[in-house]
Amino acid sequence: MASLGSPITIIRPHQIEFGIGTAGKLGKWAAEKGYRRTLVISDAFNASRVDVLELKGEVAVFSEVTPEPDTANLDKVMTAANAADAELVVGFGGGSAMDLAKLAAVLAGSGQTLHEVVGPNRVRGPRKVGLAQVPTTSGTGSEAGIRALVTDPATMAKLAVESLHMLADIAVVDPALTFSVPARTTAATGVDAMAHCVEAFTNRKAHPMVDIYAIEGTRLVGRYLARAVKDGNDAEARAGLSLASLYGGFCLGPVNTAGGHALAYPLGTRWHVAHGAANALIFPHVLAFNTPAAAEKTKAVMAALGYEASDNAASVFDAAYAFCAELGIEMKLSGLGVPESDLDAMADDAFAIRRLLDNNPRDLSRADIRSIYAAAF
Repeated sequence: MASLGSPITIIRPHQIEFGIGTAGKLGKWAAEKGYRRTLVISDAFNASRVDVLELKGEVAVFSEVTPEPDTANLDKVMTAANAADAELVVGFGGGSAMDLAKLAAVLAGSGQTLHEVVGPNRVRGPRKVGLAQVPTTSGTGSEAGIRALVTDPATMAKLAVESLHMLADIAVVDPALTFSVPARTTAATGVDAMAHCVEAFTNRKAHPMVDIYAIEGTRLVGRYLARAVKDGNDAEARAGLSLASLYGGFCLGPVNTAGGHALAYPLGTRWHVAHGAANALIFPHVLAFNTPAAAEKTKAVMAALGYEASDNAASVFDAAYAFCAELGIEMKLSGLGVPESDLDAMADDAFAIRRLLDNNPRDLSRADIRSIYAAAF
């Protein structure tokens, strides 16, 4: 864990609008900036309510964002971006829409291909268009970050692009946009937001400047997630989760996630399990595994979730598993249609994700990963 004086770089979108009823502020901001042509990147559902953003001028909408988007989906986005010749790109949806918006904003007209920018700091700047992010789920915190992920169907691996040029000029976080999210998705994305916070908090790179967001984000999920799952129109609970998701996004830039996300990714790339659902299923296993290496911080996590503080791995697992299961989340790989015959290949894939595993507070061997998958089966 980093000490108080360890160097760290903190970045935020230049402007953040937060609160119920703020969606229309995007249109006002865009008009003040003089943007006349806008491309909104979203899924089919959110494409049907672009009007809430109150955008003026020419507005083109790409409505074919898929969950866990792959390079073919990005190719379609780039075709739309080049046709729209937009001055402003808006990500309007969950993490998938926001990640594709980041890539469209930096790649359109840049002369660079996706494969030329994969990795950290390989995007040539400056960006030629404005970038706005409007989340409609409370999970990824992608509105606050500088990373974008797409799946390569040939290798089933996530291609991660990281660049300051993908930081939004404005993020508009309106919890009212999340009222329509179904209970099951609310539960999974809420645990994803919490996983960002917990994995950053217990991370080898953990830093006191980020810890404050990480533990508060965890506390917000502990307090509000069950309420929002029970009643999707609970405005206070929805706002609490939107804030937790934003805080999780703050954790991702300087610290990032660790073992939990590394083990969750193959579920998405190989079996198209939604990112939030994959993280929720893996969460208790990795939290318990890491407990011996992060005992005090694990106690703080359990207390933030409303459980008796414990640094006993078995009781940590039981409590974290109960937290997820009581939300109605599927907690068995077999229940998600993952075949037992694929666990070895999944373990190989997860073990290769060094950018995350190297952050984990306790070394995860391939055998450790395989046994976690077996336990989760």
